[in-house]
Amino acid sequence: MLNATLSRRDFLRASGSLVVTFSLNGLLPQGAAAQGTLAKTVAADQVDGFLAIGADGTVTCYSGKVDLGTGVRTALTQIVADELDVPLGNVKIVEGDTLLTPDQGPTFGSLSIQNGGMQVRQAAATARAALLSEAAKRLDVPAADLTTQDSAVVAKSGGPKLAYPELIGGRNFELKLDPKSPAKDPSQYKLVGQPVPRLDIPGKVTGEFTYMQDFKVPGMLHGRVIRPAAMRADLVSFDDSAAKRIKGHVQTVREGNFLAVLAESEWAAIKAAKAVKARWSKWEGLPERAKLWDYVRSTKVNSTEVLQKAGDSAEALKTSSKKVSATYDFAIHTHGSIGPSCAIAEWKDGKLTCWSASQQTHLLRRQLAGMFGVPPDNVRCLYIDGSGCYGRNGHEDAAADAALLAKAAGRPVRLQWMREDEHGWDPKGPPTLLDYRGAVDASGNVVAWESDVFIPERPKQIAVTLMAADLAKLPKEDAHPGNIHQSLAIPYTFANIKASAHWLAETPFRPSWIRTPGRMQNTFGNETFMDELALAAGADPLEFRLRNLNPNDKRGIELLQRLAEVARWEPRKSPSGSSGEIARGRGLSYIKYELVRTYVGVVADVEVNRRTGKIRVTKFTVAHDCGQIINPDGLKNQIEGNVVQTVSRTLIEELKFNRARVTSLDWKSYPILTFPDVPEVRIELIDRPNERPWGAGEPTAAVVPSAISNAVFDAIGVRLRSVPFVPQKVLAGLKAV
Repeated sequence: MLNATLSRRDFLRASGSLVVTFSLNGLLPQGAAAQGTLAKTVAADQVDGFLAIGADGTVTCYSGKVDLGTGVRTALTQIVADELDVPLGNVKIVEGDTLLTPDQGPTFGSLSIQNGGMQVRQAAATARAALLSEAAKRLDVPAADLTTQDSAVVAKSGGPKLAYPELIGGRNFELKLDPKSPAKDPSQYKLVGQPVPRLDIPGKVTGEFTYMQDFKVPGMLHGRVIRPAAMRADLVSFDDSAAKRIKGHVQTVREGNFLAVLAESEWAAIKAAKAVKARWSKWEGLPERAKLWDYVRSTKVNSTEVLQKAGDSAEALKTSSKKVSATYDFAIHTHGSIGPSCAIAEWKDGKLTCWSASQQTHLLRRQLAGMFGVPPDNVRCLYIDGSGCYGRNGHEDAAADAALLAKAAGRPVRLQWMREDEHGWDPKGPPTLLDYRGAVDASGNVVAWESDVFIPERPKQIAVTLMAADLAKLPKEDAHPGNIHQSLAIPYTFANIKASAHWLAETPFRPSWIRTPGRMQNTFGNETFMDELALAAGADPLEFRLRNLNPNDKRGIELLQRLAEVARWEPRKSPSGSSGEIARGRGLSYIKYELVRTYVGVVADVEVNRRTGKIRVTKFTVAHDCGQIINPDGLKNQIEGNVVQTVSRTLIEELKFNRARVTSLDWKSYPILTFPDVPEVRIELIDRPNERPWGAGEPTAAVVPSAISNAVFDAIGVRLRSVPFVPQKVLAGLKAV
């Protein structure tokens, strides 16, 4: 029930916890306070953990999931506004503040709306039911005779109404989330399902939006870390005498192999860092880049896990006369965030406040607490939008850098990475190697499917080592490669299947998840091999997939049929490209994400220059079913972004390194797709308003590499099994045909 009888002291405490506005010399946005103590709960099973209604009628939503530039902020606002019948402009979002928001897990895995948004919806539904119940008591009428409208409870037949501020404004609900409180019928939604303009875009267009890279606090110093000459080199000695002569230099900090400078301005920090002469030990422990896949295949396998099993694939392969085999590899990628990572940290009275673009502020809080040996309650992390993310990049590392320097300086420290820091030292998507074996019978039926992926050992927890803790020899959690075994299992109903993950003892670089981790690499292998089997079976790739889907999976079948219609797919059984210098082809790919959610099918149209080997993706047609759509425009933004970024990763991107360190430290040595090569993207959304919403941040990316590979084969008859599809590989394939 609502807590309607409060003492003045309790009222003030509750009001402070529910309507939170901070300022620090006018420089901090709402919710971005220095370390403090508030009465607000962050319990994920409490309505007050997620929602507050202020005395002025403003509804504040507290979200542990954050907007990484993907439109989540707008979608959450729509969900809350619709569920509580309040104007969109009356809803405010506080994100990723460990003092104010529930721990809903990291913002990853396309779970922000599917899980986090549905928690918020249930909190709003519980709050709405409580408001109706309280109004029924006050009006002495049955709750069934009341409804909500325009931030108030009103009688369905007309008459008196009670505004939300009268019922609860500035006080706690003191209610657990009630899973039985029904959300509104989708037919009553006015905002959910509508293309509400993104709330963040106007400020980004005008330059008024505050990114983490723009953020400031009073009295802060600027820091720059001096990176080792090799990945695991030890610091032998340093000479900072020249740095001390630079105006603005404040301090040089050394903790083990961690070496950095502090200065009064960013430019002074940059100059001082360059002026320090550091001597490092030699280290050349990386594999030869030209022999990377030999290294992966020879790495010790800690264990093997069977991810999908049906029938007896080994026996079926033995007795089959028509066998197909292939090996695929997917290069090491860096995140390539447009804006290098940045953070600000401040220690005060033994407590740490850290402003970061981390997509996992609650986890970062625990990691920083462990790094410095303080209770988690003594650490507060606050999210501020960063310029670029798509996975665990350098944001958390910059936060650890800043925290270490702030502790040494006794003042707030802003730590801005340089481009060479971002490209050279952020954690990487690990190299992925996949082997496939299959067989088809005389009737074109697949009688055996086997797949093996070679990937780093799966972690015990979701954490990536903080580099500053590693360098300074402070406590740290083990590194992990991301949840990269997902989607090796296939959605097809072959009689004999065995899909296995071989967990490797090591990987060359500090591993992390990058957009669509594992699902992209594994789906690349799965869906390219599906086309290879379709060719062996003499079947059209689309018909082949439809034939082998579970007939009870009506949504998957409908999606592929819709894709065929909007893409104007014409059946093909062999390469159909022209014989001229520019060959054109089409390729198809499909996924039921993790076999439990979001369906995506795509058709890629490509042009291949036989003389230069360059591939140009001209068009992507996408059919997409993620259940109930919250914001179709925002969803299209996500899909388009996935296509564009993954075309870049498929055609161009590959980390370069020598035996000591990363060598692709800028946009010239690690190029990305430019505007002239961005394909047209046509999207067919399948909205299912009566179904639960599923994630949409990652699934489309998973099918892009295989669709391009299949389209290239259709154009020139060359199978591209190694990402990226650079011209040299195309020309080598043409020469071998």
